[in-house]
Amino acid sequence: MTTVGLIGVGHLASYLVPGLLRGLQPEALLLSPRGRAQSAALAARHGLAVAESNQDLVERCDMVLLATRPGQAAEAVAALTWRQGQTLVSLCAGLPLAALEAGPATLARALPVSSALIGESPTCLTPDLHHVRALLAPLGPVIALPDEASFEVASVPSAYYGWIHALIAETSDWATRQGLPEATARALVAQTLRGAAGMILAEPERPVDDMIKTLATPGGITELGLRHLRETSAFGPWNEACDAVLARLKAPK
Repeated sequence: MTTVGLIGVGHLASYLVPGLLRGLQPEALLLSPRGRAQSAALAARHGLAVAESNQDLVERCDMVLLATRPGQAAEAVAALTWRQGQTLVSLCAGLPLAALEAGPATLARALPVSSALIGESPTCLTPDLHHVRALLAPLGPVIALPDEASFEVASVPSAYYGWIHALIAETSDWATRQGLPEATARALVAQTLRGAAGMILAEPERPVDDMIKTLATPGGITELGLRHLRETSAFGPWNEACDAVLARLKAPK
């Protein structure tokens, strides 16, 4: 049985652990003691064990997920003794594999988001290691990238994921101010976005621009709104935000 360890039991772990346990038995998942309150809470909730130390975790595990803050990751890894046959998977955004010193261990990068909790995380992975892909599959679709340069670009939507929450909140709040009950507005806006995403995923060969043309019929309300957004360059700041995130991810460490 492959044993998996999680170093860095912070906010992301609360979403990762339930997702990972869709593919692992509880006895196959070991938590680090860092963030003891969170580790203890997750361990109690899911019947997991907590290692005595990060080194104890590394010694007991075949695969280790690194979910510390990026600024703490390199130091945390370098302080540990690794062995041949282990795999270290960094979940730290913007941290290149070259920054990690894990001796003979095999290195990989992955980047899930909080929807791993419900099996809907688009999880980027490089390199495409079969055993890592199998571990991450219960979190949602695994998207393999050929190199770290591509991985950085593919990491930008993990920030965009949060912006989508903000867009849903803005639109829901607007609808509530117009008189819809708050719960109705939230459900309607979220389901509308989910439906749009579902249509795009259902027809992967069809250009999205073609879908938009079908929806934005001349003189209709969709066309009216899109024209206003384009005339006011509303999409410009979104592209600029993507550029800013990519620059941060690619910045020298």
